[in-house]
Amino acid sequence: MRDHFHCSTLRFWPGFLTLALAAICLPPLSSAAHAAAVVPFLPHQALYDLNLLKSRGSTSLDSARGRILYKFSGNACEGYTSDFRQVSEMDSGEGKSTLSDMQSTNWEDAEGRSFRFKVVTRMNDSDQSEVDGIAERTGDKITVKLKQPVAKTFTVDGKAVFPTEQIQRIIAAAKEGKSVLELTVYDGSDNGEKVYNTLSVIGKPIRGDRPGSTPDPSTTNSQMKTLTRWPVTVSYYDRDAKANSGEQTPAYSMSFELFEDGVSRALVLDYNDFVISGTLGKFDVSDVKKAKSCK
Repeated sequence: MRDHFHCSTLRFWPGFLTLALAAICLPPLSSAAHAAAVVPFLPHQALYDLNLLKSRGSTSLDSARGRILYKFSGNACEGYTSDFRQVSEMDSGEGKSTLSDMQSTNWEDAEGRSFRFKVVTRMNDSDQSEVDGIAERTGDKITVKLKQPVAKTFTVDGKAVFPTEQIQRIIAAAKEGKSVLELTVYDGSDNGEKVYNTLSVIGKPIRGDRPGSTPDPSTTNSQMKTLTRWPVTVSYYDRDAKANSGEQTPAYSMSFELFEDGVSRALVLDYNDFVISGTLGKFDVSDVKKAKSCK
């Protein structure tokens, strides 16, 4: 990635491909498959504590810490809204540190036809940068209209999916017993023009009554104990990049345990030169205003 500190502020959309393989995108889910695949996504608020797991490669970090605050609400009738804020501080030694603050708000309709996004990022005391736009699916293409950073209209391959549908499809694949899922994803990343090929690797299901070796507020929550979760690793590949030889290295990857209601825990964010862990420190359902029930 062009800026390692910028990478650390990428949105968490637990978010996934090798350049040697073409992106294999599933057709739109039928109504029956859609209903079978989805336990209604849970409106919730989650707070993740970030810490440096390892530093490697050309970029050496002495420490890294921060927090992600994530709010998710909505339903299949109203669409889904996510509010995200990540504050990170990275210390590369010799008194050199970088403080980044990124906030985003997104809305996606349940049929994957429309996606609105706004991202504001600030590094240290510099002026903030902003990405603001809307993507709408029409026929076999997606039309993106950006307001910021510059006014621009362009099209994306209609096989791409938006972030909430991406999670929905991972859960559907997990329930079908699949271990690999390839998708093309548009999520408004970077300057709003980036498209990623993605590869999701899905592990064996974990029953809700198994808190694991590192329990947290999600695994001890009475409502969550009835749900299955899966270990998932999602790798993002720059669709426009050219591999010099062999398989392309992912721009970044995420590992997490994904509940069937869309909640994620035990995050590991790998930006190649360094790896960040995200431990779920607070999980709350009642603090988030629930969307009205579908009629």
